[in-house]
Amino acid sequence: MKLAGLKSLEAAHDDSIWAATWVPASESRPFSLLLTGSLDETVRLWKADDDVVLERSNTGHSLGVVSVAAHPSGVIAASASLDSFVRVFDVDSNNTIATLEAPPSESWQLQFHPMGTMLAVAGGSSTSIKVWDTATWQLVATLQIPRPESSKPNDKVATKKFVLSVAWSSDGRQLACGSMDGTISVFDVARAKFLHHLEGHLMPVRTLIYSPNDPRVLFSASDDGHIHIYDAVGKSLIGSMSGHSSWVLSIDASPDGVAIASGSSDKTVKLWDLSMRAAVQSMTNHSDMVWGVAFRPPGGAGVRSGRLASVSDDKSISLYDYS
Repeated sequence: MKLAGLKSLEAAHDDSIWAATWVPASESRPFSLLLTGSLDETVRLWKADDDVVLERSNTGHSLGVVSVAAHPSGVIAASASLDSFVRVFDVDSNNTIATLEAPPSESWQLQFHPMGTMLAVAGGSSTSIKVWDTATWQLVATLQIPRPESSKPNDKVATKKFVLSVAWSSDGRQLACGSMDGTISVFDVARAKFLHHLEGHLMPVRTLIYSPNDPRVLFSASDDGHIHIYDAVGKSLIGSMSGHSSWVLSIDASPDGVAIASGSSDKTVKLWDLSMRAAVQSMTNHSDMVWGVAFRPPGGAGVRSGRLASVSDDKSISLYDYS
């Protein structure tokens, strides 16, 4: 796999862009859309084929947007903001479907279940994952990270365990979350049960993604500059990759599971070959921290090649083709 720079759009938002994902093609819309969230308090939808064209700009948050997620049907999406609300909306009409409230700073990264039945939200200082039923929009589970046995209620455990990131396994059976202290917690969703911690990172884990090919394999990235590969069931670290010169802020897995992309505060996007466990390309389109990387899902009319998008503090969106 090799990336080729396709297009960059400067000033795509009025402030830093902190989140990006792709909305899959739907029955009524034969093409996917790029969804971005910014500190300018807006969520924007883009047609991102040979060019980056704004479809619509969604308002509704009163503070910056820190994460966006798309339902696998391509019909609805969600955004999490520093205003402590998660807004769920219809992609094509922008009608609000649900507003999910969490106490201040308790909604960070969010992701829909692979079948679309639930929405998981990283719970920040609540040291938990909140899980919402997408049929009723009722909170159905709070998966709490256990407090270490040696700690006392007045210890700074909540600060260390502040939950930044969340990811579903490809079979939807497990949830993992990354915390400020570098630990990753794994839960059995059906039993709402904490399983174990995965250790190895020394600094905050801001981003996680499971392999689309193997529900056991989890990729994580940290401010320590490393990308780890875990057997999330066997509790073992099976690989570690480094190459960024600063924090790794975002990762995503290619749809075929053979590569991952990463974005960093060193202003680069890197492509990693998982068979080699090494970075094979470094892209320098951005002039500031890269907060989001996202591979386009397969499917949709007229799709000729793979596509990767990246977003940055420099307010720009970059597109790359790969084959």
